[in-house]
Amino acid sequence: MRTSVKLESVGALIEGRHENPFEVLGPHEVEIDGRRALAVRAYLPNSNQVWLAHGSHASRTPMRRIHPSGLYEAICPWPGHEGLSRYKLQIEDNAGQQATMHDPYAFPPLLTDFDLHLLCEGRHWRAYERMGAQIREIDGVKGVNFAVWAPNARGVSIVGDFNNWDTRTHPMRKHIPSGIWELFIPGMEPGERYKYRVNQHGHTVDKTDPYGFYAEVP
Repeated sequence: MRTSVKLESVGALIEGRHENPFEVLGPHEVEIDGRRALAVRAYLPNSNQVWLAHGSHASRTPMRRIHPSGLYEAICPWPGHEGLSRYKLQIEDNAGQQATMHDPYAFPPLLTDFDLHLLCEGRHWRAYERMGAQIREIDGVKGVNFAVWAPNARGVSIVGDFNNWDTRTHPMRKHIPSGIWELFIPGMEPGERYKYRVNQHGHTVDKTDPYGFYAEVP
């Protein structure tokens, strides 16, 4: 596997124990043959082929599979990085079905340092507006921002009907030292069923959202 990402980071991502999947996934500035470039990576385990769609003319770049588990990478010339600021991923699954989606790992965190500070001190009087599943819009892209407190977890993923309850699809980022995990999922609609899948030293458990607006009857 020839890539610009470290092998140990790839292993942690695939095993569901990476505290910051953004270090691997999404857009990254790299140097290729002494030149500045942009590497875009996506982890799509159930895919057969993936393309990077960008620009006003809907041009697309094939992404190269750099790990058999479904990690892809595309290297783009640096001058074109403005056109990639809100790129999309075109995905063909193993059944030949295609879908286009925004990359969750191309969006910044929405919790501010001040939010995290107050939440850690237990003095955020509007925590219900920051934690849990919140409808948000970033640069015109609507979606849902998830945040959950799990300080002792090795990894946390969002699972639900929208990703076939697959742990590998939406790993979250841990804010250190707060122990709060966060991820924005673009395109997600209100009303989706979801849980947090928490990896605690190799054992996983699905947890409901303590800040959830709705819940199913047991």
